[in-house]
Amino acid sequence: MHRSPRRRLSPLLGAVVAVSVLALACEPRARRERPTVSVVASTKPSEAPAPSVTAPAPAVLAPFTLAAQNQPNLGAPATPSGTASAHANTPPSASPPLANSDASAPRVCRVALIGDSFTDRRSAGGGLYVRYLEQRCPESQFVNFAKGGTMVNQMRKKLLGGLLTGAHFTHLIVFGGVNDLYSDETAGRTPAKAEADLAAMYAEGKAQGLRVVGLTVAPWAGFTRYYNPRRAAATHELNAWILAQPAAGTLDATVDAFSLLSCGDPERLCPRYEHAHSDGLHFGKAGHEVLGSALYAAEFKHCR
Repeated sequence: MHRSPRRRLSPLLGAVVAVSVLALACEPRARRERPTVSVVASTKPSEAPAPSVTAPAPAVLAPFTLAAQNQPNLGAPATPSGTASAHANTPPSASPPLANSDASAPRVCRVALIGDSFTDRRSAGGGLYVRYLEQRCPESQFVNFAKGGTMVNQMRKKLLGGLLTGAHFTHLIVFGGVNDLYSDETAGRTPAKAEADLAAMYAEGKAQGLRVVGLTVAPWAGFTRYYNPRRAAATHELNAWILAQPAAGTLDATVDAFSLLSCGDPERLCPRYEHAHSDGLHFGKAGHEVLGSALYAAEFKHCR
């Protein structure tokens, strides 16, 4: 019987395996346990970034504008937030004095108006003379505080309540008195009382450094329900006092609405100036244009 070659090689293979085991047993420990080396790819160091310098944002100053279109928010402009600039051009807290300055120099004007239904734009046909001035002085502003039906004592209370303080006006127009004249019985109004109230308003305007313009009471004899000889005499008395105020130094200018708006009968509105729905008291667009033109010529022709 022949043994297979596989069986004849078994002793030889066993010897080889035994020698290999002995060789591994004799290998130094350090050679067998090689430390693991972590290889990091070298990179070119990036250049250090330049230091970032941020310039401080300049303080933004709210521009002082005249623009609040006919709104009574007149407080001085709010102080801008942020760091105050050494060259901040902020408006003064009080109105610039004009009474002693050159009133003939062209300028932008800011005009306060106080009166009754002749000036109040909410009244039918009221305030058209103000619109005339706005058209002739488009860069200027006319702030209307008038209210229909008011007497001058009511206007005085409103005006002296701080209406002008810090509002940067240049002018004040005061047009009132007719409601006082026909309230002599119901409210005890007299020419002397009306004069005292008007004088207080003129003085307030002057104290704020404004140029103050007064208007006389317009002719109103056609308002037959209330007009009578006693009230006619009171009208002339009050108007004479108003016309004398520039000489007294309390007004810078006057416009005589009584003379301007009458013709023929000096006590009545001229027919061509009457309102379309005339009540003998209120005048229409043509009358307002005459009044606006007279105001422009007397005081506002230098307003841009």
